[in-house]
Amino acid sequence: MKRFQEIDQFIAGTMQQWGIPAVRLSFAVIFIWFGLLKPLGLSAAALLVLATVDWMPLFSAETWLSVIGWWEVVIGICFLFQSTLRIAIALLFLQMVGTFMPLVLLSGVTFQEGLIPFGPTVEGQYIIKNLMIISAALVVGGSLSKRTQDG
Repeated sequence: MKRFQEIDQFIAGTMQQWGIPAVRLSFAVIFIWFGLLKPLGLSAAALLVLATVDWMPLFSAETWLSVIGWWEVVIGICFLFQSTLRIAIALLFLQMVGTFMPLVLLSGVTFQEGLIPFGPTVEGQYIIKNLMIISAALVVGGSLSKRTQDG
């Protein structure tokens, strides 16, 4: 039993040591990669994004698609450096507001007919899984400040 506890503590310690750096690197890869796909015209999500931003002022939907893509690239780059993590998280949370917009604006695309809100389409599932991205960002953000405990 003692050997099991030692192994368990070793595994938990290793996970604690590498967990947040792994999340940060994953964020960087995902946001840079998926972000670049948008301005390059290679994003599978382009039609969904274009339909979502079509109403927005100042730019065409295509320009907004490119802006969003470069925004995501910046988020990814900011996750690479300890000094810009707060910026990354702030930009990520702003981006997530837009990411969830199709659930409201395009419910006919993001939910199966007659199954709102319990039957998301593939597009809806693609959006809803971003709850995990938000959760991971909360964990990374929570690691930025050491908290002291009394007693």
